Amino acid sequence: MIRTLPQTGSTNADLLAALRAGERVGEGEWLVADRQTAGRGRQGRDWFDGAGNFMGSTIVRLSPRDPSPATLALVAGVAVHEAVLPQLAQPSALAIKWPNDLLYAGAKLAGILLERQDEAIVVGIGVNLAAAPQLPDRKTIALAELGPAPARDFFARELAVRFASELERWRTYGLEPLVRRWEAAAHSAGTRLTVAPPGEPAITGAFAGLTPDGALSLRLDNGSQRVIHAGDVMLAS
Repeated sequence: MIRTLPQTGSTNADLLAALRAGERVGEGEWLVADRQTAGRGRQGRDWFDGAGNFMGSTIVRLSPRDPSPATLALVAGVAVHEAVLPQLAQPSALAIKWPNDLLYAGAKLAGILLERQDEAIVVGIGVNLAAAPQLPDRKTIALAELGPAPARDFFARELAVRFASELERWRTYGLEPLVRRWEAAAHSAGTRLTVAPPGEPAITGAFAGLTPDGALSLRLDNGSQRVIHAGDVMLAS
């Protein structure tokens, strides 16, 4: 079920508030906004409010049998990748950057924010369908710059189906096939990345795939390997 709002502060904040209030929001339900006035991305960044873009959130209710909740970031990244891929004339330029940003030819096309409330995860997704923000620290792009962009409601339905499918795979088969699928959709091994782990100076190294638990493996210039469990990741300039 996809519920749309003409305007809200943040679809993530709305679902978090509903969970705190004890409202029953089921998996497979999406909240999608035409406009957001207080959207948020990772590291507290503003979430671009572009008319015609996809801005929506859904909920995953955790079970003790589920894989690590942190790996839902990979699930969401693969789902968005699969939803965007059929819209492109040159799909080979599309790649996921850890943990779940979607890039086209190195420019950011989509972003994802996960927030936890008790035993539920709110998954917020923003995809530049019609327009992209101008950011000082990174390149951005919209699908409309690459050809006819899909209508927001059509894309919402496609994404909901892809996300439900990836979520079922995650629960049924665990992390190993998810990690393989994520790596197949990622930028190539050896891609230079700059990572700012929390509370540490930024480090630069070469992408060396994921660990079995979904963390980022970075090969440093001195030949050592660094495993990243959290941090802001950008393509190295």
